[in-house]
Amino acid sequence: MCLTDMSGADFSLQAYTHLHYPSSLRMEALLQDTQVGFGPSESQEMIARMVRDFAAREIAPHVMEWDEAQHFPAQLFHDMGKLGLMGILVPETYGGAGMGYAEYVTALLELGAVDPSISLSVAAHNSLCTGHILQHGNEAQKRKYLPKLATGEWIGAWGLTEPNTGSDAGNMRCVARKEGNEWVINGTKNFITHGRSGHVAVVIARTGEVGDSHGMTAFIVERGTPGFSGGKKENKLGMRASETAEMVFSDCRIPEENVIGEVGDGFIQSMKVLDGGRISIAALSLGVAEGAYRASVAYSKERHQFNKPIASFQAISFKLADMATELEAAKLLTFRAAWMKDNGQNVNLESAMAKYYASEVCVKASNEAVQIFGGYGFVKDFPVEKFYRDSKLCTIGEGTSEIQKLVISRALLK
Repeated sequence: MCLTDMSGADFSLQAYTHLHYPSSLRMEALLQDTQVGFGPSESQEMIARMVRDFAAREIAPHVMEWDEAQHFPAQLFHDMGKLGLMGILVPETYGGAGMGYAEYVTALLELGAVDPSISLSVAAHNSLCTGHILQHGNEAQKRKYLPKLATGEWIGAWGLTEPNTGSDAGNMRCVARKEGNEWVINGTKNFITHGRSGHVAVVIARTGEVGDSHGMTAFIVERGTPGFSGGKKENKLGMRASETAEMVFSDCRIPEENVIGEVGDGFIQSMKVLDGGRISIAALSLGVAEGAYRASVAYSKERHQFNKPIASFQAISFKLADMATELEAAKLLTFRAAWMKDNGQNVNLESAMAKYYASEVCVKASNEAVQIFGGYGFVKDFPVEKFYRDSKLCTIGEGTSEIQKLVISRALLK
């Protein structure tokens, strides 16, 4: 399935890059575009239009239906895979779009401005499961799994968090022991995006001593493997169309070839994966804030009180000014981190800053949006009620705001 740009031409992300740049110069040109100025590159503008059009047709009519039913629309993700949105960062060699983080952030922002739940699932699939295999898998693993993940044929999950460990991942209790040429996994992971519906998961299990950062290993586990099942599905405040569930392992046997990297490197790999994942959540946060801001501007122009649009009152216009300014600041932090990631730079500090600030901004913007809408902001007939509920997850997922401050302060005080 392909979308149509403003000229009427059909295209996908992958087709677009071939259209505009020779393959050998494509990424250099995209990076040069990013370096020249603060404006979006041509590719980012094209992706924004494509995703916005797709979201208006395929997502917007179903937002509240999916939210109320907590329905995970799996077919939608298969369709997005055909557009390249499930493998934006994956090289074309493995069936992906072969693009960078600037384009990735742009896509997540536009999805999040319509339905943050969908943007969250796209982010988890791309950055965590797919990203882990892309960054740390061997060639055989990449060729086996990335084409299915990048095209949306398979949906990915990533298992680090456990019931007793949130930020304290070093104390995980899910264990893997070696038996011959197999590893046997026992334990439970929770708060896992696509924990039930994912076709394949990257799972980090303890293979050494508790608390040892080199005592955990990453494994690829396919759905249908004996001993691997989905557990409780969480009944959430927000992001309800993005499935969050347990993954349960009971004497689950994994072949040696499904170990990612070296035994004992799972935690170190995960921290590197999360550096990129924080850019994803920052991008999702931008989408939530953008959606709340767009709705607020439109409503404040249409809603009249005392024979004037409420946008003419300083109490409202100043709220919009704050929302717009903070949103732009969050964009600069996020796209800076994206640019650094695309250029192979260490983004530990910058991704934490972007995730921390953007997530706090999206909560504030959503709160102000409800206030601007007044009583209508408190009912489900208007979009800001959902943005308000969805926003809070951004300050929690992939490291709370407090953890981001810890990462930032440690980097500053080295």
